[in-house]
Amino acid sequence: MDQALPENIAVIGPGLIGGSLLLGLRQRHPAASIRAWVRRSEAVSELQKIDPAIAASTDLKTVVAGAGLIVLCTPVASMPAIAKQLATMPLEPGCIITDAGSVKSPVVTALEGIFSKTSASFIGSHPMAGSERSGISASRAKLFDGSVCILTPTLFTSDKALAITRKFWSLLGCRILEMQPEEHDRKIARISHLPHLAAIAVTLAALRRDKSAADCAGNGFRDVTRIASGDPELWTGIISQNRAEIISALKDAHDITGDLLAIISSEDDSALLRLLQEARSLRNVAGPV
Repeated sequence: MDQALPENIAVIGPGLIGGSLLLGLRQRHPAASIRAWVRRSEAVSELQKIDPAIAASTDLKTVVAGAGLIVLCTPVASMPAIAKQLATMPLEPGCIITDAGSVKSPVVTALEGIFSKTSASFIGSHPMAGSERSGISASRAKLFDGSVCILTPTLFTSDKALAITRKFWSLLGCRILEMQPEEHDRKIARISHLPHLAAIAVTLAALRRDKSAADCAGNGFRDVTRIASGDPELWTGIISQNRAEIISALKDAHDITGDLLAIISSEDDSALLRLLQEARSLRNVAGPV
């Protein structure tokens, strides 16, 4: 049986992701009552300027009252504390709670445990969309168009929660993948967290000794280092939550960097060509991403 999306949806923490969710929902689910919880009263005014139809408040209880779907868009480290607050509130019976965090194992473990004592259901989500920019002002309604959203259902996930969460992210333009939280964290450490750290490494290696080298930058430098402009506090939290998988990915990157250094130092151009060909082949197989 097809599950209808709830008419009352609450977004907790409208930064880039949460704000884009709000704008996307206003366009694609206009009949719904969309609410947002913000930490600062100034953000209420900011949201009202973006779209007056979005009901924003610093009162968490007011925002989630009657909501059939709640989406947590706060930093992953703060999600358990917010979940504990929600668990004490009179949530709508059968309420579904999901998130948009880029780490899943610790979040899913913590939040499934917290909400198991309530009538609400939790399922982990991770839309693979974003920008080096942050905050409500960077939000855009089409941020999720064509992106992958990874859902991480477990044995405790209800069929209804899974169906509605699939429908929610599909409505926003996402292609859905499903996997276990641990598999998500392993893959995302390599396909998302490692590239961010690589961008940081390239930026530091290129500019730490000579900032004026940036005057010579072309598209290659801009493309590789763009995400190094991301929010340092946000990324510190992400890395700390997926430390083991990121260390594993970094060790592999360190080995490959060592191979490159040895090959180039020894002037072994045949080995260099083979490595470059392997990288191009792997990247071409991956296709447009």
